[in-house]
Amino acid sequence: MGALVFLDLRDRYGIMQVSFDESVPEELRVAAGRLKPESVISVTGKVRARPDGMVNADRPTGAVELLATSFELLSSAATPPFEVDAQQAVNDELRLQYRYLDLRNHHRQRALEMRHSIFLAIRNRLDREGFWEIETPMLTKATPEGARDYLVPSRVHPGEFFALPQSPQIFKQLLMVAGTDRYFQIVKCFRDEDLRADRQPEFTQLDMEMSFVDEAIVHDVIAETVADAVAAVRNGVRPQPPFPVITWRESMLRYGSDKPDTRFAVELADVTELVAGSEFGVFSGTASTGGRVRMLAAPGGASFSRKEISGLEGVAKEQGAKGLAWAKVTAVGDDGAVTLEGGCSKFLGAEEGAALVKATGAEEGDVLLAVADSYAKSAQALGAVRVAVGRKLGLIDDDKLNFLWVVDFPMFDQDEETGALSPAHHPFCTPKEDYPGQLEKEPATVLARSYDLVLNGYELGSGSVRIHDSDLQQRVFEAIGLPADEIKSRFGFVIEAFRYGTPPHAGFAVGLDRLVMILAGEESLREVIAFPKTATAACPLTGAPTTIPAAQLAEAGVAVLPAATPKSPGTSA
Repeated sequence: MGALVFLDLRDRYGIMQVSFDESVPEELRVAAGRLKPESVISVTGKVRARPDGMVNADRPTGAVELLATSFELLSSAATPPFEVDAQQAVNDELRLQYRYLDLRNHHRQRALEMRHSIFLAIRNRLDREGFWEIETPMLTKATPEGARDYLVPSRVHPGEFFALPQSPQIFKQLLMVAGTDRYFQIVKCFRDEDLRADRQPEFTQLDMEMSFVDEAIVHDVIAETVADAVAAVRNGVRPQPPFPVITWRESMLRYGSDKPDTRFAVELADVTELVAGSEFGVFSGTASTGGRVRMLAAPGGASFSRKEISGLEGVAKEQGAKGLAWAKVTAVGDDGAVTLEGGCSKFLGAEEGAALVKATGAEEGDVLLAVADSYAKSAQALGAVRVAVGRKLGLIDDDKLNFLWVVDFPMFDQDEETGALSPAHHPFCTPKEDYPGQLEKEPATVLARSYDLVLNGYELGSGSVRIHDSDLQQRVFEAIGLPADEIKSRFGFVIEAFRYGTPPHAGFAVGLDRLVMILAGEESLREVIAFPKTATAACPLTGAPTTIPAAQLAEAGVAVLPAATPKSPGTSA
C-alpha cells in the first residue's frame, strides 16, 4: 500500500498484523514485500494500537499491530498447493497429502489443542480416582472381537503372526487377576474394517478396568471423567451426571437405534397390532408374517412436497427398507376424528387413522411416516428417517450435549440365515441368565451385563461387567460355537488365569477421537487426528501402504499371492 507493507504473522497462538512504515529503512520494506506466503520469519518491533478505522473486530488481536523495526527470513517457502487459511473447500486427498500444511490452519490447530486438553483432564481425573496408567502390548494374539485383525509376521517364528490389538480387552482383565485394582491407559487400537466418517483403521481410546465394582460404579466414574473432559474445552461448562439410563429394547422401540440422538423429541411407535387387519396390504401383510410396522409423526411435515418425502424414502431404502409409507394429517377434530390425505391414506379407515394419530402423538399439520419390515430393519430404517426429519426441520440443537446410557444389550447377534451366534460386544461379557442353563437352551434370548455411553447419536464408548469364572467363560465360548481345541489354542491362557482367584471386575472404553470430533463440531474423525488415513485406509502423505522388497518378505517368511480375479457368470469354483 504505497510506502506501507503489511504482513500477517501466524503461529499456533493466533495471527498478528505486522506493519512496515516509512520509519523503517526502504530496503527492509522492499524485502518484506517480496516474502512468499508460509515463509518463516523472525520479527522485532513494537506493539501499538492500530490507527482509528483500522481495527479488525473479527480477530482477537485486531486492535493492535506490530510496528516492525527489523526482521529475518529464516526459511523461504515454496508456493503451497492451497491456501492454508482458505475459506473455500480444498480436496481432502490434497489436504492429507500435504497434511503438515493443512495442520497450520487454525481449526486444525484448535482440534489438536482440544485433544491435549481432553487427554490431560482424563488423566488428572483418573489419577484422583486411584487409577494406574499401565501400558499393554501392541504385538499380541489374534482373537475374535468382531473385526479383522491387522497381522504382523514374525521373522523369528516363520509362518506365525502377531496381531495388532483391536482393544486391550484380555490384558486389562489379566491386570485385574494380577491385583492392580484400577487400571487405565490412553491407547492406540487397530481394526481392519470398512471405513466411514466416524471410523479409522487406527484409533485412540480411553481404556479402563476396575475390580470389585458393578455397573453403577463404572457409570459414575466414566460420567464424571467425561464431564471433566468436556469442561476442559467448553470454558468450564460441565455436564451434570448422572446421565439418563434406558434399556437396549426401549431404545430400539422409541428411537429405532441403539445409539439414539435424544436432542429432539420425535419418537417411533410400534403400530403393528393397530394395522394387522388393515386394507393396506403392505401393513397387514407385514404383520401377518411376523414383521413389524413402525411409525412416527414429523411435526409440521404436512407441508413437505412429494419430492421431499421421496428424499426421506431414499433414507429408508439406504437402510434396506423396501419403501416409506406416508399420510398427511390435515385435520384433527375435538371429538378425535382425523382427516388424512395423500400417500396410503386412501387405504386407512377412519378408526384406523384416528388410532394411528393417537399412537404417534400426531397433530394437525404433521405427516405420518412408516416402515413395514422385519423387527430389526423396520427399526433401523425408520430410526434413520427420524434423524433426517430432525435435521430437515431444524429440531436438533448442535450446541447441546445429550449423554445417555443404554444397557441390557443382547448377549449375542444371530445370523438370520444360518442361526449362528456371535458376541454382540465380545465373549467376555457376563451373561444375565433368567434361569439356570438358559445359555445352553435359549442362548439367543440371553442379555448381557453390558452398557454403552451415547452422545448425540454416536456410540461414545462401550463396556461390561466381565466374566471372572473360568467355567462360565467356557460355556460362553461353547455357545458361540467354538470347538474345544480352538478355545484352548486361542484362550487357554485366559481360562487358566481365571483358575487362580479372579476378583469380580468391570470396565469401559471411550472412543476419544469421536469425543473430540463431537466437541469440535466436526463431521469426520479425520479433522481431529494429526495424521489420519483416507476412506480407503491409505496415507496420501507417506504413500502407505506400499509394496515390500522380495528379500524383506522372504526374511519374514511371507509370500504375496496375486489378487483374486472375479469369476464371470456361469463359472464354477
